[in-house]
Amino acid sequence: MAIKLEERGVPLRRSETALHLTISRVMPGVEDSADGCISRFEERMKAQTGIIEAHLEEQDGQPVLCLHYDPNLVPLERVERIARDTGVELTTRFRHETLPITGMDHGTNPANIEQSVRAIPGVLNVGVNYPIEKMRVEYDSTLTTLDAISKVVGSLGLRFGGQSGTPAEPADEHAGHAHDDAGHEDHGDHEGHGHTASPEGANWFRRNWELSLSLLSGLLLAVGFFGERLFGIPPSVVVGIYVLSYVAGGYDLARHGLPAALRGKFDVDFLMLAGAVGAAVLGEWAEGSLLLFLFSFGHALEHYAMERARDAIGALGKLTPKVARVRRDGVEIEVATENLRVGDIAIIRSGDRIAVDGRILVGRSAVDQSPITGESVPVEKVPGDGVFAGAINGEGALEVEVTKLAKDTTMARVVKMVEEAQTQKSPTQSFTDRFEQVFVPVVLGTVVLAAVIPPLVGWLPWKVAILRALSTLVAASPCARSLATPAAVLAGIGQAARNGVLIKGGVHLENLGTLEAIALDKTGTITKGKPEVTDIMAFGGMTEGELLRTAASVESRSAHPLAQAVVRKAQEQEVVLTPTGELQSVTGRGVQTEVNGTLIRIGSPKLFTDAGIAVPPEIADGNARLGEAGKSTMLVGAGDRIIGVIALADQPRAETPATLAALKKLGIKSLIMLTGDNARVAGAIA
Repeated sequence: MAIKLEERGVPLRRSETALHLTISRVMPGVEDSADGCISRFEERMKAQTGIIEAHLEEQDGQPVLCLHYDPNLVPLERVERIARDTGVELTTRFRHETLPITGMDHGTNPANIEQSVRAIPGVLNVGVNYPIEKMRVEYDSTLTTLDAISKVVGSLGLRFGGQSGTPAEPADEHAGHAHDDAGHEDHGDHEGHGHTASPEGANWFRRNWELSLSLLSGLLLAVGFFGERLFGIPPSVVVGIYVLSYVAGGYDLARHGLPAALRGKFDVDFLMLAGAVGAAVLGEWAEGSLLLFLFSFGHALEHYAMERARDAIGALGKLTPKVARVRRDGVEIEVATENLRVGDIAIIRSGDRIAVDGRILVGRSAVDQSPITGESVPVEKVPGDGVFAGAINGEGALEVEVTKLAKDTTMARVVKMVEEAQTQKSPTQSFTDRFEQVFVPVVLGTVVLAAVIPPLVGWLPWKVAILRALSTLVAASPCARSLATPAAVLAGIGQAARNGVLIKGGVHLENLGTLEAIALDKTGTITKGKPEVTDIMAFGGMTEGELLRTAASVESRSAHPLAQAVVRKAQEQEVVLTPTGELQSVTGRGVQTEVNGTLIRIGSPKLFTDAGIAVPPEIADGNARLGEAGKSTMLVGAGDRIIGVIALADQPRAETPATLAALKKLGIKSLIMLTGDNARVAGAIA
């Protein structure tokens, strides 16, 4: 297959020329500039005779491969052929797969999965993303296969894909590079998975069974502890209650810790179980129950936070419709978005959520782009303008030429970045995890030696030595390590979530303590996120109240956000609206209808000039001043004259000034506002 290479020959100095190649042309399916195949490609190319340097650089905002070569030693055609052959070799040999995993539940430890898969010869990198239940693995196909990886995953009680039985087989291994997730896209529902298979409205205890067991463990602990001390429950009954508390609190730990121990992997789950058992042997049932309750409760809260992250990702993916209406061969049909082709003509009706990234061919409309750009008010779109998948069309109908495949749309890229972003641990958590890998085996080894050596050399009786070893085990159980750091991180993440802030992991939470600059989104964060009437300018003997009544009466028939803002203003002032005729929308200009026999127009100056109505200088000047202040304006006309101007803006939240001042006091040196609005609107808020 011939691969067209994008080339730009730039003389750098005598006997050196630069050749720029797009990554996708040389290595189809490689989309990430940090992909390991990029560095391998660079090293292979630099080893070729006549090629001086190979590196990545940015061109028009996109990363491209840049090859510096000596044309006296190697011609351009040979450089292109070497690049093409090297790219094919690398993408055939080094496979990247992003695969859905079924069978994961609250107690699944992603680190155990990663450790097991990473031990397979030929696996170069692996990452498990619990919130979306996917594993991304990079492997050398000459050393291992996806089937071998599937068997290891299956030995952990998990499997690839949504089917039962054998793991899903990969697509033809020679049909392109596996960086492209083809063949693994349609698993969004994760059929058969323990979380999402439950029907809507399933019992809370079924959906949160780990948390339920932990709370049950705590309840039984409280019953046993206070029952013995306050109500004189017999010791034998109390021990039975503690045993039930052990079972409830230790079930999930045992379900994962014991199989891992049988595979020779001793983690903190196993150590906590051993500590609890040791406490029971010593007769300290309450302490063992408390240990299991606290640890299981910490686990439950951690995975509850993961569930919230999964829900947030799912909601993000639902912003784009799954089906689009297109015209093919003169017939309008509905097509799944993943089957759209570049060049298709999508039909966007009034009020539709746009399913494609494309360019408007026919029609005018106000498009709400806030899900993508954060702009607070809809943007007027005309033929030639671009639109985004996930945006909401206004009152006009549009015909849009598809310019990007569904997997390449702006919204799809955002979702993919969120999905593939691994849950990052805080520096403290990373340190304690590394510490755990050494600490757990050392503690277990020490306990065994403490129980065996003293009796063998005659220092202590067997019973005393074993009891002392168990005491050491209980004392060494890493309660502070296991509970304090996750609890502190989860408390911070939980408090943020209650206030509407989603923090992706502990690393970001800890980094907040070192920040010197913060960037805040304008719409909905600094501002209220919806327009409000700020100014009413009446002319020609009209009062502000009369102007507001006239405008609100007309706009009450429109669903446009600016129209609804005018209606809300009238409702706040308890203005009685006047009945109107049928509302007529003039796409890209405004609306008009009759009120008490008079034609009322509301819209931009072009609405009036198109109707042959001149805009008086004083009204034009007032409208311009309001626009320069970053406000959206609408002119109101009655018959053949203009009677006023209404200005609207997205206003700052009442608490914004105090919040920004508090951030300054906390040591934040720079506060940055991010917005998709124009400079005038941004300047007005700043």
